[in-house]
Amino acid sequence: MPMISHDRAPSARSMPARVITPFTRRGALATTLSVATILLTAPCLAQGANPSAEHEDLKPLVVTAVPLSSPITVETDPRQPRQPAPASDGADYLKTIPGFAAIRNGGTNGDPVFRGMFGSRLQILTNGSEMLGACPNRMDAPTSYISPETYDRLTVTKGPQSVIWGPGASAATIRFDRGPERFDAPGVRVDGSVMTGTYGRLDRRLDATAGSRDGYLRVIGNESEANDYQDGDGDTVPSRWDKWNTDVALGWTPDDDTWLEISAGRGDGEARYAGRRMDGSQFLRETAGLRLEKTNLGEHWRRLEFQANYAYADHVMDNVSLRDPAPMEGMGGGMAMGSRSMSDGMAMRLDNRTRSARLASTWEWDDISWIAGVDARRQEHRRHDDGLWNSDYGRTRFGVFQRLTWQASDQGRVIGGMRLDRYRVEDRNDDTATAGDTRRRTLPGGFVRYERDLAALPATWYAGIGHVQRFPDYWELKPDQNGPNGSLNAFDGVAPEKTTQLDIGAQYRGERTRAWVSGYVGHVEDFILFDYADVRTRVDNVDARIAGAELGIAHDLTLHWTGEANLAYAWGHNAGDDEPLPQIPPLEARFGLTYERHDVSLGALWRLVAPQHRIALEKGNVVGQDLGDAAGFGVFSLNGTYRLDPRFTLSAGVDNLFDKTYSEHLNLAGSAGFGYPAETRVNDPGRMLWTRLDFHF
Repeated sequence: MPMISHDRAPSARSMPARVITPFTRRGALATTLSVATILLTAPCLAQGANPSAEHEDLKPLVVTAVPLSSPITVETDPRQPRQPAPASDGADYLKTIPGFAAIRNGGTNGDPVFRGMFGSRLQILTNGSEMLGACPNRMDAPTSYISPETYDRLTVTKGPQSVIWGPGASAATIRFDRGPERFDAPGVRVDGSVMTGTYGRLDRRLDATAGSRDGYLRVIGNESEANDYQDGDGDTVPSRWDKWNTDVALGWTPDDDTWLEISAGRGDGEARYAGRRMDGSQFLRETAGLRLEKTNLGEHWRRLEFQANYAYADHVMDNVSLRDPAPMEGMGGGMAMGSRSMSDGMAMRLDNRTRSARLASTWEWDDISWIAGVDARRQEHRRHDDGLWNSDYGRTRFGVFQRLTWQASDQGRVIGGMRLDRYRVEDRNDDTATAGDTRRRTLPGGFVRYERDLAALPATWYAGIGHVQRFPDYWELKPDQNGPNGSLNAFDGVAPEKTTQLDIGAQYRGERTRAWVSGYVGHVEDFILFDYADVRTRVDNVDARIAGAELGIAHDLTLHWTGEANLAYAWGHNAGDDEPLPQIPPLEARFGLTYERHDVSLGALWRLVAPQHRIALEKGNVVGQDLGDAAGFGVFSLNGTYRLDPRFTLSAGVDNLFDKTYSEHLNLAGSAGFGYPAETRVNDPGRMLWTRLDFHF
């Protein structure tokens, strides 16, 4: 049996390189845009019929939900159009994966949540690098610097079932990746799209690569903008944004076993927020990276990987640039240490610099695959006061990891891994109770999982248990917050979070039916909880229990019609206070129907969200808190795609067809500066029409 390497590292050998020949389109482009909301990777087959040519060409179309690709992994192409309207940031795209939600941050730059878990419980990487924001209240969440359509692959590993991509990922590991590019002969490939929609939405993307067998030069640029949107009642919600990104990669591929790439990128933008006291007037991103992958080095030495990355965020927020100055009420809008007065308002500038490196090596024998390596990361956060930069936080981490895959039988395999990380964290403020203090800890993590393919059915089931110890992040350790009872502040007292979780699930792939289910149950010792009941926020540790599941099914009703349904539910309980965990998304279901024939596809999506009554008032995370019970709602949307020719595809959609007024449970209270009453949730957009043209040469 061939080795199955789940949660594998990207490499020139294991990842799907794009092969380009001169004057021909790359074969994978047939997957780019065709239609249909729901079915995502399998052709529609009539019972007993052979696949038709049209379905071999038209694969995933307009994405409305993404299924499992392997027992614990979701893989998708983020360049595909999706519904609701094509995503403006990483959190927006993740919402198409069952189990994901986002804390709404206006029109863009939401903060992703998976299974009710938030922040650094999600390991979010771009080309192996961690791009962290700088705002003390996560106005610039890591996903706000990610334009998903500029990446080739999105991979999500659910639960604490990965150790090779960094520590602390108790909820999920999320990777946006590009490359490598491969050419058979000198040639040029150009991908791009233009999208326009209601409320002034306008997106442009261009991705061009020139190269030969020896290497390539790739240039990517995009810009996305929108005006304030209106909710279903016709009320304007302050939400406009404008953001752009440019990335360049120079690759060397002298043979099939070598890939060396140097990359650099820069971006910026602005966004205003109905739910914050301040807006983001600068989201400057600067990145650089070096990646080397070498395969087939010996009889058993299969791969060597090395990468070094640099990521820098320079963030400015104020209440002047994108709105009329308003009184600053509390800390909810991004106010924190380092704010300064302007002539008519307030402004604040901060930056966050992250340097990281990773070295990993893979060996394979007949039934065993082993990967081992080391990684390191250095983070420095600064604030800008009176014309000077002052460092207020530093964090250094060194880690070692290994993962072993054993093909125990023709149908069964065991995958297990462990890692150990050493942390050094410094409070560099001058005016806190812990000024100059340093915290040091060594934390372990690991998992073991069994997977089995059924002989009688095209199905696989799995069960795995993982344990993660997560050191508190910058936002949880801010020394201007109170810590647990008996501590000087949050920096002094907040303990590492310890999650032990059982993950189980199954996947079925039949000729006409695809189905999957994944469930989990876990215990979290020292769960990090924010309490907003007092004037000064308190960050505490409590014990918690979590559980939930996601499931989905897609069935080919006929040769041209496919129906799909999926469901996601998360549950959390604060055992210490005997009450629900806050900020847990409610039960959500999606139903879709797709018609696909030749070059045309039509789809419908019905999203239903249940009320949420399991709440903990005034408790939550660094971004959001429970504002009260949330009402349920249903939203109906339509989409369609027409492939004009092999080079051009036109897609269009209507989101929220019936112009319903609704708001998500995970939300921010509207800002009084925009006239919102206290603790009023920000409504989502009303009816929105959009159309998009994708092209490839």
